This record gives sequence, structure tokens and C-alpha cells, in this order.
Amino acid sequence: MSDGLLKARLRTSDRDRLVGIGLMCAALLLFSLLDASAKYGVRTMPTLQLVWARYAGNVLIVLFFINGWTRPGVMRSKRLPLQLARSLLLFSSTLLNFIALRWLQLAETASIIFSTPLIVALLAGPILGEVIGMRRIGAICVGFIGVLVITRPGLGSMHPAALFSVAGVFCYAMYSITTRKLASIDAPETTMVYSGLTGVVLLTPALPFFWQTPTMAAEWAVLGLLGAFGAFGHYMLILAHQRAPAAVLSPFIYTQIVWMTVLGYSLFGDIPDFWTIVGASIVVASGLYLIAQERRPAPIIEP
Repeated sequence: MSDGLLKARLRTSDRDRLVGIGLMCAALLLFSLLDASAKYGVRTMPTLQLVWARYAGNVLIVLFFINGWTRPGVMRSKRLPLQLARSLLLFSSTLLNFIALRWLQLAETASIIFSTPLIVALLAGPILGEVIGMRRIGAICVGFIGVLVITRPGLGSMHPAALFSVAGVFCYAMYSITTRKLASIDAPETTMVYSGLTGVVLLTPALPFFWQTPTMAAEWAVLGLLGAFGAFGHYMLILAHQRAPAAVLSPFIYTQIVWMTVLGYSLFGDIPDFWTIVGASIVVASGLYLIAQERRPAPIIEP
């Protein structure tokens, strides 16, 4: 291969990585807007109504692009029970997060959510058979200390809603693990189609019991935007991973705390307190350390 061709390929690779990073940041902005919309909506509308709108909109948008005509056989899954379990875990995580957002700041819920990679790393050993070294275990323990700093249980400052956020993180961690397992079984399009189905199937029959007709244009806007932010956020995430490897993109997950803090202040006047900032810093540092460990090449064992 000539030097000119090699340099051109390297430039293309670098450009793809930059585009991937940009798409990743855009996805995180959309997810932050999703949470901000939910926090705005729970002040005047039932939580279940918002969760239904989030998944109904998501399913409609996804099926418009990915369906039996555009992707023949997309609904066929080799592990249908696992797909449904994954969808139920995502629904449970969203419901618990929306409940927590009624009382917690955006920055608080984001900081707790950042512990998801720590839980995934902890559970990946027994569930996926991945080896967890002592360094990773140490990073996980430090990260959980950061969560305790944020929630401060037993000190009279923890809002009970933080327990919903923590439970939601465990559901999302299991959702991430089932996503990993399905990655080698079903096509990404199949997994994406099934993602929001459980929420719609479970909540639609009960819709008349909790539906509250919006009285303001802003409330209708929130119901419409929830599904759009979720669907296009996940689409951006897929495009980002097509352009750049996960090891390059992973550290940028933590830029979401910036979006959440800005949105929390600009929309709700929320300013994170000192301990939330300290705890978030500990959780982020632990997560970045785990990412650095994942990027290290495996040691060569000589005979």
C-alpha cells in the first residue's frame, strides 16, 4: 500500500471517529432532553401517561423506518423470551427514573445513572462469564461510595425518590447485559424494534384509567417529544457506534452531566449541591478508570 493511500485511509478513519464522537454527544443531548421533558411533564401529568407516550412515540417512529416491508423478517427473534425480558427491563428502568424525576434534580439522577457501568462490570462476571480483576472490583467499590455520597442515606438528606433512581439503574444495568447477549444472536434492527414494545403492550390497555387530557400546548408538546427524543437518541447512538469503536465513544458518556446540569438550571432553577458534585466526580472517575482498564490489551501468556 502506498504512503499516500495509507495517509488517506488514516485521515478517513480519524474523520469517522470525530463524526462518531459528535453523534454520541448529540445522542446524549437528546437523552438529556428526554429526561428534562419527563421532569417537566410529571409536574402536571400522571407518570404512567408520560411513560406510555415515551414508548408509543418511540415504537411509531421506529416502525416507520424498520418494519416487515423495509426489513423482511425483522420481527423474527432467535431468543424471543430474552428480547421481551430486555424490553421489560427498559420499561421498568424508565418508569422508575420518571418517578424519581418528580422529586430529584436532573443532575442527581444523572449522577446515579452513571453508576450503571459499575453494576454492569460487577454482574458481567457471573452472567456473561467475563473475568473481573481486583482493580476493577476496587473501582466498582469506589464508584458505589460515590453513589452513597450523592444519596447520603441515614443522614436525613436522602430523598426517598433516590431509591427509585437506584432501582432503575439496576434494571438498566440488566438491560445492558441482555443487550450484550442479544448482540450476537439477533440483528440490531430486531432488537431496536422490540425495545419499546413491552411498554406499549402493558400500558395501552390501561390507558383509560390513568389518561389525563392535557390542557396546555406545552403538555401536548411534552407527550410528542418524549418518543421523538428517545427514538432519535438511540438512532444517533447506533450511527455513532458505526463510525467509531466503543472504546473511543465510552468516555463521552459522562458529558451528559453537563447537559443535565445546564437543563436543570435553565428550566427548573436547580443547582447541584456540594455533595452531589463530589459524589458525581467519584462515580465518573471510577467509570473512566474501568473504561481505561477495558482498553488495555490483554496480557500475553507465554508457554
